[in-house]
Amino acid sequence: MIQNFLHYTVKQNKLNITAYGMENILTAPCIIFVHGFKGFKDWGFGPYIGNYFSKKGFLVLFFNFSHNGVGDSLTEFTELDKFAQNTFSLEIDELEEVINLYRSMFFGKTNNSKIFLVGHSRGAAISLLTASINEEISGVALWSCVATFDRYSERQKAQWRKKGFFDVFNTRTKQAMRLNISLLEDLEKHRDGLLNIENALRKLNKPLFIAHGDQDLAVPIKEAEQIYEWSDKRFTEFSKIIGAGHTFNCKHPFEGSNRKFNLLLEKTVNFINNIS
Repeated sequence: MIQNFLHYTVKQNKLNITAYGMENILTAPCIIFVHGFKGFKDWGFGPYIGNYFSKKGFLVLFFNFSHNGVGDSLTEFTELDKFAQNTFSLEIDELEEVINLYRSMFFGKTNNSKIFLVGHSRGAAISLLTASINEEISGVALWSCVATFDRYSERQKAQWRKKGFFDVFNTRTKQAMRLNISLLEDLEKHRDGLLNIENALRKLNKPLFIAHGDQDLAVPIKEAEQIYEWSDKRFTEFSKIIGAGHTFNCKHPFEGSNRKFNLLLEKTVNFINNIS
């Protein structure tokens, strides 16, 4: 059973949340999926993942970050003003709120205390950082994870500071998507603390699954190798998906699954089942 929820955060930002597998909520572990940059909960493979994991016996939560740019249409970038104001720290705060909603029985009564984070791309890094500071997370799966948020040249940063914004182009929607200086300021303020991916990995003391396509052009597989290098090998599983790109050969609108993506899903479920 699928059910939609609406929640306003402590900062009065709106979160649209979809729960898959509500019939499992009483006894099942919870998986929270975290979308990436220019992503959203209903992007391409999202609903397929929700249905897949719920059929495996999990409660699965998908949500849109309040400033991901997607409004009430749920599939179109109609709130580019909010997108411009987004920060990494805000996303961590909102993921923490979703975790707390589950723990407080917002979605319904549960007797299972296991919570797993599965994140894609930037959302994988947000998941990792959150798991490193939240003891209630039992394990985290990183799909196509970035090894750093600092992905801009010094020249780009100089122009960013000069203009007060930086535009990125969405090749799918043909939209110029603005990032305000607040994102860069957030990164620079917290680069050695909250947003330091290396530090988070070195102190992570829970199971970690890293999956990355060797044909990923957006986030090269060398970043996954760096993440694995920083991780505690006692708790870490690293899987290279040969022949897979950044979204594991899935598209939006969704055109169906494929062997590479099915392999990723199977490996992720096995990782979680071995813990739960």
